[in-house]
Amino acid sequence: MIAALYVEPGGAYYGLPDVDPWDVVRDARTYAGPHPVVAHPPCARWGRYWGGNPMQPPRLKMGDDGGCFAAALASVRRWGGVLEHPEGSHAWRVFELNMPPRDGGWVYADWEGGWTCCVEQGAYGHSARKATWLYAQGVELPSLAWGAAKGDFVRLDDGFHSAEERRRRVKQGALQRLSKNQRAATPAAFRDLLIGIARTAELRHAA
Repeated sequence: MIAALYVEPGGAYYGLPDVDPWDVVRDARTYAGPHPVVAHPPCARWGRYWGGNPMQPPRLKMGDDGGCFAAALASVRRWGGVLEHPEGSHAWRVFELNMPPRDGGWVYADWEGGWTCCVEQGAYGHSARKATWLYAQGVELPSLAWGAAKGDFVRLDDGFHSAEERRRRVKQGALQRLSKNQRAATPAAFRDLLIGIARTAELRHAA
């Protein structure tokens, strides 16, 4: 059994054999084991636009996620598994995790036995490149699709230098092709990859 933490109600992790999904109603911060985890803690307060509209002074507090990331990290360290967050997440700095290289490869994340890497979800079926940082502990570390994914991808709604640049990209159709839910969605192939990584924690414990 794998516990999928901080997932969307009725989303990609529902209806799978031996996967126990924890959505907002169940409150994954209360997860107390004993199964390895795949964790998708909320990222809104940790990303580039953690403060809200980039054209205005920050209105929100960085890292104000109600303790979700801290709880997710603790679960991975305690039960084994993998945690996913966007590339550039400020949580890595706040929790003193080493930042992985953009071109891929697993590197030491901390002094707790954790490992981290950067991988693009576009290589696993997402319509955007969606560069992602992973934190894993107590699992086997597979070789992933490192580096820039091959193909044409939609640009996600971040990294714009001005409101005018964003409006121009919207007019060109770069943002209209993906809804908010589509941008946030985990492709099935990437979901299965993360579940597979977490399952190796069970195998290691059994051995």
